Order: sequence, then C-alpha cells, then structure tokens
Amino acid sequence: MGYYLAVDIGASSGRHIVGCLEGGAIQTKEVYRFPNGVTEADGHLVWDMNALLAHVRAGIDQALEEFGGLDSFSIDTWGCDYVLLRGNEEVWPCYAYRDSRTETVIPAVHKKLPFEALYAHTGCQFQPFNTIYQLCDDLRAGRLEGVTDFLMIPEYLLWKLTGVKAKEYTNATTTGLVSAQTGEFDLELAEKLGLPARLFPKLQQPGTAVGEYKGIPAVLCATHDTASAVEGLPMDGEQLYISSGTWSLLGVKTPKPLTDVKSMAANYSNEGGVGYNRYQKNIMGMWIVNRLRSELCPNKPFPDIVAEAEASAFDGTVDANAPAFLAPDSMKAAFDEALEVKPERVGDYFRCAYRSLALSYRDAIRELEANTGRIYEKLYIVGGGAKNQFLNRLTQEATGKQVVALPIEATALGNLKIQMEQ
Repeated sequence: MGYYLAVDIGASSGRHIVGCLEGGAIQTKEVYRFPNGVTEADGHLVWDMNALLAHVRAGIDQALEEFGGLDSFSIDTWGCDYVLLRGNEEVWPCYAYRDSRTETVIPAVHKKLPFEALYAHTGCQFQPFNTIYQLCDDLRAGRLEGVTDFLMIPEYLLWKLTGVKAKEYTNATTTGLVSAQTGEFDLELAEKLGLPARLFPKLQQPGTAVGEYKGIPAVLCATHDTASAVEGLPMDGEQLYISSGTWSLLGVKTPKPLTDVKSMAANYSNEGGVGYNRYQKNIMGMWIVNRLRSELCPNKPFPDIVAEAEASAFDGTVDANAPAFLAPDSMKAAFDEALEVKPERVGDYFRCAYRSLALSYRDAIRELEANTGRIYEKLYIVGGGAKNQFLNRLTQEATGKQVVALPIEATALGNLKIQMEQ
C-alpha cells in the first residue's frame, strides 16, 4: 500500500496528513499539527520562515516514524507571498500579505498600467497585497538588486528541502502577473513595470516531480491551497464552492478565464486549476471571527460562541469586506465604528459577524451568476467554516442555495489526489 504526505499550511495553522488509497477512496491520518501566524518586525508584518521550515521538517520526520516510508510528499500554502533569493541566499524579511507596505506603491503601478489594463491581461482581482504590488514595492526599495529568484512560500519550502527551484502554475496565478491567455508569466507587464525578466521563468504544472528529501520524492501539487481544495471537493457537477478559512474563497469552475468589464467591476479573479479556470473572489472569512474571539473571549470554546450568537437577537450587520476589517488594531472597535447601534453582549458581535458573512456570500453569488449567465443550485462549503452549522444555515437562508457543508480536509485531499495520480 502506498502512503503519501500532504503538508497543508494556512495563515493560522499547518498540518501534515498522510493518505492512502483504500477501496477507491482516500483514507487519511493527521500526524502533525502546528501553529502559524504573522509576527511584527521593524513595524512590518512578516512570516517566520525558519520556524515554518522547522515545523515542516518535524512533521515529515513524524510521518516517517509512523509509516516507515512515503511514496511522495507535497506542500500547499496561501498565495501571494514569497521569499526573494540572491542565488542561494535569502533576502529577508518575508513580508506577510496583511502588511500595509504596498499602499503607496499601488497608485504608481496604476499610473504605468491602469488596473483595467492589468485585468485585461491577467484577469486577477484587485487586492492590495497582490504579488505584483509587493514586487513593485521591493523594486522601489532596492530589494530586487541582484535578486535571481522569487519563490512563493511552498516553492521556497520545497527548495529548502530538495534543492530544486520550481515555479508552480496555480500559485503563480495569484500574483497578478500571469497571462490569462497563455497561462505563463506575462513578460510584457513585467517589462512595463521594470521588473527583471529573470524572475519569471516557465511555469510547471501540478504533478511535476521536483527532487527528493530524505529519499521521499517531492511532487508539485496545486500549491495554492484553494486550488488543492477545489481538487479535493466531491462536487455533483459544476456547482458553487466556498473554501472557508481565514478567507472565504467563493467561486466556480469555468473552461477559461472571464476578463470582461463586468468581472472586473465585481472584482472576480481568474486563478489556475488543474485543467480548468477558477472564477472566484476573496471574501472576508473566519479572520473577523477569530480576531473578535482573541479580543473578547480568547478562552471560550467555539461551540459556546456559536450558541451565544444564535441566541442573540442583535440585527445589525456590517460590510464584511470593508478595508476597516482587513487588519485593525481592534476588531471590536472596527465593528463599533461601523455600527449605528452598538452590540451589548459578546454574542451580539459574533451574530453580527456571521450574518454579515452570509450576506457577503449572497451578494458575491448574485454577481457571479450575472457574470457567468448561469444559475447554480448548490453551494459546497469546505474548510473550518463548514463546521459552523449556524453560519451554514444563515448562508442557505441568505443565498437561497442548497448548502452542502463538508467538514473535511479538502485541501489535503486535493494535494494527495494529485500526488496519487502521478
């Protein structure tokens, strides 16, 4: 029996999951879990990549201890962030996407290339942390001098383990620098922005072998975690999905990118899938709930929080996607500022958060259906949010869709599926 290891790392935690194929289905066991999160350094939000790498190594060791051997392993993470290299030397720090460093460079980028032109090229939604803006800030700060590579987080971790530098397609599509027409880096955009062409080699597809670590072959899965999550979804035909974690990624599979004006106006993105396009958008997710919990009731179990939210009669809502909620010093204060009537109890804040998320899903689905010209019956939800029955019910009521909640490790399943198919 073959055993495969998925290393699935999110913005708040990571896990090592070993999978094998039994009776035509993937059976899994979690062997290692670890915390992750941004840290502050010199007034910026950064990732502790040394700690992250240490956890990746420790989890692989644990998998080997329990299973004796592995047929392959792969790593997926969030998108947009990266490590710069001068040869084999890292350029620190590794900035986190929630850092505000791109705020002043975005107008300069759009002066050279209006967002309409960027979207027509790439079909990538606007987010202030898109890699294109981060790299342009690096260029302005002189951080690209002598740089030979930029490796997205899973690419960097795989390089540290195997010595192989590879650029993977699905994660590259989160950068805002991949052509929607060719599926390769758009060198015309790079040239116009003054970004060195050497940073943008040919992209590799999921399933590509990239060396080995401790005798275990390494394979590129869909290294953007949402791309792997969609691969792991047991959907009934083409239906809507939400990958519900720190962010809620709402979308649908399409044969090719949609880069029309309506899609741009609705800020929908076109990102790489395994043989298809993912037409989706980032919506605020469990981030606001987790931040409220850490501030209001850090030791309260989530089932108790959900029960209090369900018992609350508070009817206020906020625009969950407003910039005020992206990285506030106080999430409670951000809610208080946005609401005319202030919540009185802890449960009121969480009820407001859950209802606001459900309404944001409704609005995004309406836009998606108008842009694709299709009406969808079902909405599949995976990730941490799928376990929240109260939020699922609010979402079904708000959207009018049949919600199919799958509290499974969809990202790890997609990661494993790609490995097993090689």
